[in-house]
Amino acid sequence: MTRSTTSVTARIVNGFVTRRDTGEPELLEAGRDGMSDADLRRISRGGGGQMQATGGNPAGVVLDADGLSDAQMLEIAQKVGLSETAFVSRSRTEGFKLDFFTPARRIAHCGHATIATFSYLAELGRVEEGDTSKETVDGPRKIIIRDGAAYMEQLAPRYETAADWADRGVQLQDVLAALGLDEDSLDPRFAPVLANTGNSFVLVAVKDASVLAAIRPRQPQIEAISEALDLIGFYVFTTDPAATAADAATRMFAPRYGIAEESATGMAAGPLACALYDHLGVRKPKLMIEQGHFMVPASPSEITVELELEAGRITGLMAGGSGAVMKEMEISLQDRA
Repeated sequence: MTRSTTSVTARIVNGFVTRRDTGEPELLEAGRDGMSDADLRRISRGGGGQMQATGGNPAGVVLDADGLSDAQMLEIAQKVGLSETAFVSRSRTEGFKLDFFTPARRIAHCGHATIATFSYLAELGRVEEGDTSKETVDGPRKIIIRDGAAYMEQLAPRYETAADWADRGVQLQDVLAALGLDEDSLDPRFAPVLANTGNSFVLVAVKDASVLAAIRPRQPQIEAISEALDLIGFYVFTTDPAATAADAATRMFAPRYGIAEESATGMAAGPLACALYDHLGVRKPKLMIEQGHFMVPASPSEITVELELEAGRITGLMAGGSGAVMKEMEISLQDRA
């Protein structure tokens, strides 16, 4: 038996980056004095400034992956070593086919890897502004490209209260214990719920920034609960104005998928935005979710969620943001002949 080596290129692309204009102060002040954002960016580029991308959540992105097997994609994801890697192939029915792998397994969807992938495709000119779509193992999802940022479709929310978990052996106190919290730490307006707009998360609202920052998750307990409830993980948040100028600041723990803490989770921001609208009185169609600020080290991320509403009821949503390419890797695979 002989072996040959195949080389595969993976780009590391941060999804849901925070963008800040580093242009000259005079130009930035002019922008605040009535110029549009588009004009400001155009003038600022001419004056030596630029939009700087920071933070976000890194994902591997492998283009032209049509010939790769599941075993090879898993091997590449392991060698990339990030929480998720997206593999882009041709699709007969949608704009592109995307396969997502963690270092441990295939998953159906990944928010930040989707945003990273489509932002990169837009940068390369392989996808135009407007509507496109992704084919996944869980069916098609709409994608919108707008000013180089990518927005992904999620479904109408489904909720389960703690009473619904009892037959699966999970109590509310188990969730709190896994986070090292007691009931006094919670936002009294919102009891923890399981929410799903494509993937399931337990949403836990804490009362302020200090509680959110002080959480020391007990990963084995979170993993056991995630297995019992078929979760991606726990999404803990606060609406405390001292924590964020956005609609919520969050932390996400997903040890079931090998993720101790993640800096941006688009598939969790969607359900959270729905819960803010349905249960916490944030009655507006566009919400901003911050994540990654309370990590050590911090990796600030911004996730925009636009709700689709009919007579005040959420029928779907688009969650999105910007991406930025950080580096390139060459991955060697051993082929058997």
